[in-house]
Amino acid sequence: MKMQAVLVILVFSGLVSVQKTLAAQHVIGGSQGWEQSVDFDSWSSDQSFKVGDQLVFKYSGLHSVVELGSETAYKSCDLGTPVNSLSSGNDVLKLSKTGTRYFACGTVGHCEQGMKIKVNVASSDSKSSSSPGSGSDSGSGSGSGSESSSGHGLRASVGYIFVVGSLVIGLIWAY
Repeated sequence: MKMQAVLVILVFSGLVSVQKTLAAQHVIGGSQGWEQSVDFDSWSSDQSFKVGDQLVFKYSGLHSVVELGSETAYKSCDLGTPVNSLSSGNDVLKLSKTGTRYFACGTVGHCEQGMKIKVNVASSDSKSSSSPGSGSDSGSGSGSGSESSSGHGLRASVGYIFVVGSLVIGLIWAY
């Protein structure tokens, strides 16, 4: 009976590990962060955002993050009725459902100068490698999206290896 309990615990911890390894963390703007000099359309076109992933906004005190409720507000930089406002300089948001989310800098004039990003969130079981609706005319990305995607796959493989290894060890130990 004790061996079966250990096996159940190993399987459960392995499955939890896989769930955590499948989620990616996206630092908005890459190594530059949430700054005016970043071309966010180009940066986001190299990313694949999925349910369970996290968005990380890193920025100085000159900026903030305002989540907008619609594409109309996003396009016109209407910051008047935000869904959420953040200002810590290191904000982490979990993507909990599919759909499009819109973010802009709350500093006057920054959104109009391009400091805004549209994030298209796919389901976590989606096989797509790019954000739906992102422009295909920006082929000059930094390559960080490719690294993110391959790193995401590697993390998932390590998680699966952990689960299978846990099962094998548990079965050997049980007998």
